[in-house]
Amino acid sequence: MRILVTGGAGFIGSALVRHLIGNTEHEVLNLDKLTYAGNLESLQSIANNTRYEFVQADIADAATVSAVLERFQPDAIMHLAAESHVDRSIDGPAAFIQTNIVGTYALLEATRAWWSRLPAEQRRAFRFHHISTDEVYGDLHGANDLFHETTPYAPSSPYSASKAASDHLVRAWHRTYGLPVLITNCSNNYGPYHFPEKLIPLMILNALAGKPLPVYGNGQQVRDWLFVEDHARALLEVVSRGEVGETYNIGGHNEQKNLDVVHAICALLDELAPQHPEGVARYADLITYVQDRPGHDLRYAIDASKIERELGWVPQETFATGLRKTVQWYLDNLQWCRHVQDGSYQGERLGNTDIKELIA
Repeated sequence: MRILVTGGAGFIGSALVRHLIGNTEHEVLNLDKLTYAGNLESLQSIANNTRYEFVQADIADAATVSAVLERFQPDAIMHLAAESHVDRSIDGPAAFIQTNIVGTYALLEATRAWWSRLPAEQRRAFRFHHISTDEVYGDLHGANDLFHETTPYAPSSPYSASKAASDHLVRAWHRTYGLPVLITNCSNNYGPYHFPEKLIPLMILNALAGKPLPVYGNGQQVRDWLFVEDHARALLEVVSRGEVGETYNIGGHNEQKNLDVVHAICALLDELAPQHPEGVARYADLITYVQDRPGHDLRYAIDASKIERELGWVPQETFATGLRKTVQWYLDNLQWCRHVQDGSYQGERLGNTDIKELIA
């Protein structure tokens, strides 16, 4: 297939692009705006592959998107471009409305205009795969409750509300215009190349620097953790074999409390990086409790039985194996981390102060 990936320089997007180029014969065009979270260094391993192309563009730029569609003629669009950090959405929701809602609308309209002119066979074969989050469902209250594909939406943050809106737009373009869509909602991803503002890489890098490890509230919030390379495999299964108009939840079967995640990271670092910072006997001694995030959901957990039953996908990594691989990757790739920390991964396009503050 010829696959257009939006947001392919982000964390999940770059994992998907690396998987497509490294494990299939598909051709990939990566369309990414390169905001602070877009990092082309995450794609160095495949950047020179003849089946890969990069275009810097905003999904809200309908003219550019239309031109790319006409030239590349994709068999599928896998739409991952999004603002995705909850704390940032609380501090500045406008960017989330613009990218996640307005941008998705613009992409859908450009796609619909191009798709409607295709020959009938190509129209039937085309897929628009929208990649979303389990946060659109809100939080769970019962200890044994799970998110199902039919769970009502109840988003809590500006981020999750904007993603819920984009999900509704995609479904509407399917119902109203017949655009052949697929939607996936995933649990918390983790793994190599994760931007350091996120929990797991933030804890690893702060610990190595002897900085406090900030834990929101009492740290009892529960998340279902999904290794990003498992997610990439799942996405390929859905776009290749999923039923048009259907939603598939993708989870790692790895529920963990945030505080337990931080302790697990500290234990791995004690083992793999035993040269502790000066004055630190154990990395766990750096754990610091901070005021909880406004509207912080207590528990997310995915029922991923549909994708297993219908497409045969199950995660290959347990949380223990995936977390060990992740911690080791950061220890082995500190130069990639330093380029994020000092802003050099984006050169002059982003002020260094903004990046440094993320992991201060």
